[in-house]
Amino acid sequence: MNEDIVKVGILLKARRKELRLSLKEVENSTSIRSGYLENIEEGRIAEFISSVYALGFIKQYALFLGIDTDRMMEEHPMAFKMPAEKHEFSYGIGTLEVRGSMGGGVKWFPNLLWAGFSVVIIVIAWYVARYLGVL
Repeated sequence: MNEDIVKVGILLKARRKELRLSLKEVENSTSIRSGYLENIEEGRIAEFISSVYALGFIKQYALFLGIDTDRMMEEHPMAFKMPAEKHEFSYGIGTLEVRGSMGGGVKWFPNLLWAGFSVVIIVIAWYVARYLGVL
């Protein structure tokens, strides 16, 4: 575990307690889930989905608490140097299809049914209007 991340977490937690804010209040104000806030305060950012999210959440949390993020990054540079993540992608024929195309599925069929149903209703309305002598 990175010591700088732990120090940043302790700093954020101390500032939050100094402002007498609960994790729920911070969550409501920042839209960062309280579980993520708790992970930040405990220095367990490896539990995040992505290090990019972790860094963004840390900066947003610090700004909310009124902490100078530039100074914090200078004092704890290793907390903001995340290891490069490997993303696994599987390239295949399925990834080359055009999304939303007519051939991309049977998504056009419900629209065709609605159009046909609308035409039938209009034709019935026209015959009824002729029968009643409105037209």
